[in-house]
Amino acid sequence: MASLATSDFSMCDKTYVGHCHCGAIQYEVTTDIQSVVECNCLICKAAGWQLSFVPAQQFELKAGEDSLVDYQFGKNHLHHPFCSQCRVRAFRRGENEDGQTMYAVNTRCRDGFDRSEVEINQFDGANLQVHCAQDFSNCSPTRRKT
Repeated sequence: MASLATSDFSMCDKTYVGHCHCGAIQYEVTTDIQSVVECNCLICKAAGWQLSFVPAQQFELKAGEDSLVDYQFGKNHLHHPFCSQCRVRAFRRGENEDGQTMYAVNTRCRDGFDRSEVEINQFDGANLQVHCAQDFSNCSPTRRKT
């Protein structure tokens, strides 16, 4: 996974507002979404995630830090925070193989995002020893076309 930097922002990037079901957790993410990843591992299926990946500088938690409950499992490489009120998991965070903090943001929690307009890449995390939900370096993250 190549490292993305602030200079990688493009004219096509759009800022999306996202939130959990009850609205306690609110965030903004700026990206040009060409595709999303849908993993078939148990946690991704259970949470209904369709993920786009962004570096930390493209994600901003606007509200609800005090409402987040962190969940980790396996090797504890990734944080799977969820809202303490409605239990929705709007995003997760971890590091890629370059040590850069990344966010995997559930596109189903974004306002104004039409998933029918992007490619959905299936990822077979159910058949990996360590799957996408445990370590970002195992995922095929969203890449922007240049």
